[in-house]
Amino acid sequence: MRKHTYFLFACIFLLSISTAAKKERRSIVRIETSEGNIRVALWDFTPQHRDNFLRLATEGFYDGTLFHRCIRDFMIQGGDPKSKDAAPGALLGEGEIGYTLPAEIEVPYLFHTRGALAAAREPDEVNPERRSSGCQFYIVWGKMFNSADLKKARASMAERGIEMTADMYESYRQRGGTPHLDGAYTVFGEVIEGLDVVEKIQAVETDLNDRPLQDIRVLRTVVEQRSKKAK
Repeated sequence: MRKHTYFLFACIFLLSISTAAKKERRSIVRIETSEGNIRVALWDFTPQHRDNFLRLATEGFYDGTLFHRCIRDFMIQGGDPKSKDAAPGALLGEGEIGYTLPAEIEVPYLFHTRGALAAAREPDEVNPERRSSGCQFYIVWGKMFNSADLKKARASMAERGIEMTADMYESYRQRGGTPHLDGAYTVFGEVIEGLDVVEKIQAVETDLNDRPLQDIRVLRTVVEQRSKKAK
């Protein structure tokens, strides 16, 4: 019995090391903001979005940009290059980099749970392929859901042809998020540290265009590591 027990413990230990190693091989970017640091891991499931974000972060594209759209209990959005030198109160959100990315929507593997990093885009009316902005992104905060809320959310998703799996259900129940966005936008990463900073930013006072009254700026982005698959 003892040999079997030792063997079992050894297997569990090796499995935990393997799991941790897989997580550590993900690409990680540190977003340093005026409100604190947010570390995000980028998914290899979405290689074009991953490589694009890594390139822009390496080049310093986001340095000096604002989180120009922040909605309480929903999300924070940044990446508009025009926000770097924007006058107070100026309407932002139209700045782009000059290209878009093909959608890499991977539901049910990647979805809009709290802390998800996703790409902004133009609406379906002018963008039926749901191509992503080449630079603008958002981080989900969302809201918490009770059983009744989740039942409605699941039914709404089913009407759009999307199944809310058991894993998705539990994640939304325990962490919250924005399930109504699933299947419509590309999720390409997740916050692994600094969710408290996201919480702080999403709760700030804003004007009628959801721009924070006090600028919240990205000071710099630092690529801490790249996955083996990243360019």
